[in-house]
Amino acid sequence: MPTQMQVYPWQQDNWRQLRGYIEQQRIPQALLFSGAAGQGKRHLAGYYARTLLCHTPRTDASACGHCVACKLFDAQTHPDFLTIEPDEPGKAIGIDKIRQLIVKLALKPQYDHAYRVVIIQPADALNTASANAFLKCLEEPTERTCLLLISEQPSRLPATIRSRCQKIDCVTPAHELAMTWLRQQRSVGEQADLLLTLAQGSPLLAQQYAELNMIQLRQQYFDAWLQVAQGKENLLTVAELWQKQEKIDLAVVLRWMASWIADIVKCAYRAESPALSNPDLKNALQALAERLELKSLYRFYDNVLTTKSQLNTQLNKQLMVEQLLISWSQLNRH
Repeated sequence: MPTQMQVYPWQQDNWRQLRGYIEQQRIPQALLFSGAAGQGKRHLAGYYARTLLCHTPRTDASACGHCVACKLFDAQTHPDFLTIEPDEPGKAIGIDKIRQLIVKLALKPQYDHAYRVVIIQPADALNTASANAFLKCLEEPTERTCLLLISEQPSRLPATIRSRCQKIDCVTPAHELAMTWLRQQRSVGEQADLLLTLAQGSPLLAQQYAELNMIQLRQQYFDAWLQVAQGKENLLTVAELWQKQEKIDLAVVLRWMASWIADIVKCAYRAESPALSNPDLKNALQALAERLELKSLYRFYDNVLTTKSQLNTQLNKQLMVEQLLISWSQLNRH
């Protein structure tokens, strides 16, 4: 858990809401933190959890950072702080984890006059069985327990769970606020604006992209995509490489592809660079726009979105990518 002693600049409104719960001594039994990736939902939830666990909080309702509870939290050994997450990214949170949680919650918190806090991330990874079991935690709340659910896709949670949670909406920060923070980060450099665009306005994701050299990696994927269109690259080889790549999630690649298609359409209508999601690729995108049929592009765009939505199913991912690249190759032959 991050132990940064402050919330991010764009989280001030969220913190005022959380601080209000603490100051009014009306701690919700369950909170649902939702928003796009890269907004700092986990950090905000952790900051709030640290405050609830703190024995001597400050006058501004933040954790003191010095008491036994804060030190245990920072060392990730606090007995009243629990985290529930999948065994592997992309996997479901099984019912056994929720059953174990129910057993733990049946006991009182180990520290008097302080809360026990449970973070569940991503909450939308609960499968049908585990979600039904977790509902018992909400319907039969235990003493001094606060459940913090974190989700990028809250609509995937059952309505019975969502309706029992207070909402904390972590929205994308204003561009200038995000840029000011990004420019202060050593890892970002001079490409902050492009990184933030690629991260769809999420500053922490933009920072992560900088550390992963994502601009260079995206260029490599784009070049391969162009070569498939030109018949210069074996699409089956490209599909295999993309599916096996561990550094970049396939969902990110498909999001890039969708943005390339959207930008080609914009270029067909003579959009200026600031209107594009990939302004640095405008020349190549403009060239594609001048020779591809818009109706076919719209159909291919729908195929990309459909494929992206099916990534968490049992379908063969490499085959799905192969079919996409075959469609892209055929589209460029007309």
